[in-house]
Amino acid sequence: MVAEASPSTLAALEATLLNTSGNVPLHNRFRALFTLKALKNDEAVDIISRGFADESALLKHELAYCLGQMKNTKALPVLENVLANEKEDPMVRHEAAEALGAISSLSSTEILKKYLNDPEQCVRETCEIALAKIEWDNSEEGRKHRETTANVAEQTFTSIDPAPPTSGLLAGKAAPEDASPENIAKLKDTLLNTSLPLFERYRAMFALRNIGTPAAVDALAAGFNDESALFKHEIAFVFGQLLSTHSVPALLAVLQNSQESDMVRHEAAEALGGIATPEVLPYLKEYMSKPDAPRVVRESCQVAIDMWEVSFSGDLTRQLVALTSGHFIQYENSDQFQYANGLDNGAATEQAVGA
Repeated sequence: MVAEASPSTLAALEATLLNTSGNVPLHNRFRALFTLKALKNDEAVDIISRGFADESALLKHELAYCLGQMKNTKALPVLENVLANEKEDPMVRHEAAEALGAISSLSSTEILKKYLNDPEQCVRETCEIALAKIEWDNSEEGRKHRETTANVAEQTFTSIDPAPPTSGLLAGKAAPEDASPENIAKLKDTLLNTSLPLFERYRAMFALRNIGTPAAVDALAAGFNDESALFKHEIAFVFGQLLSTHSVPALLAVLQNSQESDMVRHEAAEALGGIATPEVLPYLKEYMSKPDAPRVVRESCQVAIDMWEVSFSGDLTRQLVALTSGHFIQYENSDQFQYANGLDNGAATEQAVGA
């Protein structure tokens, strides 16, 4: 379903996202972005696409993510241009490649194949996974899965993931036998087996997410010992979706590890903001202001603090509007979101994004 917004609402969202006044806080720009994402129309795609001129790699990578989740083929040219721009931050290029996989157009296979040998590991690995996803989407299993899950309300997680969960856990609701120690151990073995294609390891990762028990969280946390920054950042992404307090110690360890890749630490920070337990706030504040922390980590902590505050605000409307990162926010799984921010009422939306 495509929501509608008045020209004045779109103008207000564009001004907020693009920071035309020069003084819009980053977290408010993110809120505008995710409001536009919910619209899913061509106008929203155009506005989001103009944001790639920004200096913030964090914002640009989130722009690419949203374009992929909107699954609007109008976004394909801009995403292909971002992937092809070798001067762009690798984290942004990776997200553009992943978004191409999310949209899953066969027309994207050529450019994804072109960058399978990119100098940046996270870019070439993402292209590998995106190609495998497009192939799976067009397989018999992929087609059957689409037919049986046409009603997104039946899905526990409504995001378009870079890989589908392992067969049997595609619906997102694990059966009791799926959470058995034997099955979790089997999925963990697949997750950690570096001789397997990344796509297969990702399938095990999202299957463990769908199980979601503390034992599954522990299995996922073992993935933080992998050599691939892309793989580890996806583990943090999954923890943000799960919102399990059991994952907090592992995520805090990642955030505090100065030797870890920026893209992994940034994802850990955002996941912590989504989980929003009391003990995480001091760490987020520390790393938001830490002079020697990478910019993307500082900015992620800023956004995460906003999410943490939203979780404790008691303001349901603000909670539903403030989708500060589709990588983790639980509110994105709510059917109410499309209407909670007053998309049928320009004034209500403008007030929300300007808050």
